[in-house]
Amino acid sequence: MQQPNAHRISLPIRQIIYGLLLNVSPQLENMSWNSLPPQTFSEVERVNKTIKTSIVDAAELPKNHCDLSKLTELSLARRLILLLETLKVKQTILDTVPASLKLPIAVTCYWLQHTEAKAKLHHLQALLLGMLMGPLHAMINSPDKKHLREDGAKMLYEELQRMKEQTQPGTRLDLDTAHIFCQWQCCLQMGMYLNQLLSTPLPEPDLTRLYSGSLVHGLCRQLLTSTSVESLLSMCPEAKQLYERLFNATRAFAPAALLLPKGKSNSKKKRQKKQGTNRSKNRVGTISDTRCWYEASNRFGPLMVENMEEHQASELE
Repeated sequence: MQQPNAHRISLPIRQIIYGLLLNVSPQLENMSWNSLPPQTFSEVERVNKTIKTSIVDAAELPKNHCDLSKLTELSLARRLILLLETLKVKQTILDTVPASLKLPIAVTCYWLQHTEAKAKLHHLQALLLGMLMGPLHAMINSPDKKHLREDGAKMLYEELQRMKEQTQPGTRLDLDTAHIFCQWQCCLQMGMYLNQLLSTPLPEPDLTRLYSGSLVHGLCRQLLTSTSVESLLSMCPEAKQLYERLFNATRAFAPAALLLPKGKSNSKKKRQKKQGTNRSKNRVGTISDTRCWYEASNRFGPLMVENMEEHQASELE
């Protein structure tokens, strides 16, 4: 409960959605929604340990979106522009990204641009590595690439599956990492809603192999301890090339601190840790750092299991 509402990060996307929903056809204008002003919506969210109703302003859209019923008459290019402008991504960034991953990568670029996320390099790496599961599965089962079945694609897929299976209920959970991934999922959820409202200018991703909570948490632990992206991908050159394209598409939107070399980043962390230790000596009865590894038996435990989004209670409903 110390973390802010994860859905706050996707508020700008929702405001665009609300703006589109307000531009209804004339015959619906006289319908009474509620007592709110005509350009506002109410949302129910968590603030610390209390539930609060917030008033959200809808975004003002261009005049060519004046009628929601005619939105599909807009060209694909214009609908795509509205989607990518909302996600603050240029279309050229996605040129080298496979069609099935364009929307998730655009959402990831949006997520990285928001300071609320506080993502670190290993979080981004874990997400992108997790996105390789779908392409790897396609490589292994493609009749045109039978040589890959006994080569790197199958080996990498099995290694990622092993990491996924090692992260089971009962494994200790980093709550900061869980919150960061929840924020990404909120961005993906609203990005997909907007994409659907605009009649899918970008292909819908295969959610079954796009994200796994167990896998990304396992990857985070491995990347912080014994594994590097380079060593993991060395067994499959095709996956390494795809990962590099995904990483290069997102790195331009990442904060500079996220891409610092490990040495510089660790030095900064050590200084901060030393300062924190000195402050703690002046306190009486101080407990250990609350941002530690917690047992999965607490209420955040379900976040560790497969498909975290199925276990996260929606804070908008």
